[in-house]
Amino acid sequence: MKLINKTLRLSTKGSSHIIDITDDVKKIFGKEDVSEGMIHLFIPGATGAITTIEYEEGLIDDIKDAWERIAPRHGFYRHDRGRGDDNSHSHIRASLIGPSLSVPFKDKKLILGTWQRIAFIDFDTSPRKREIIVQIIGEK
Repeated sequence: MKLINKTLRLSTKGSSHIIDITDDVKKIFGKEDVSEGMIHLFIPGATGAITTIEYEEGLIDDIKDAWERIAPRHGFYRHDRGRGDDNSHSHIRASLIGPSLSVPFKDKKLILGTWQRIAFIDFDTSPRKREIIVQIIGEK
């Protein structure tokens, strides 16, 4: 069994920017000498999240609209009032999805559904540089 650690670096726009990272993950994974196992993705930080979605423009807009209903940007948040911040909604949104995702692979292929893509969502209020930890656990 092999354990490989890599880092994926992204520049984001903030404000619920959804980025399809599937091909980036495949590129990192494709360079490694493993054919079966698990890829684990983790975002350090409290305002980013990783999930899977059908990466389609209409659905992306629907997801952004849903997040605005669940945790509105201009809602009343104690964190914002107490600290003078403006990103409580970002923390709430990110915590509901979570900072990590595991995807199995076999025969050097990620096991994803037909339309399923790996997405990073930056919920913070401004553009950021992000690093996603990519941990590959596998064997030949």
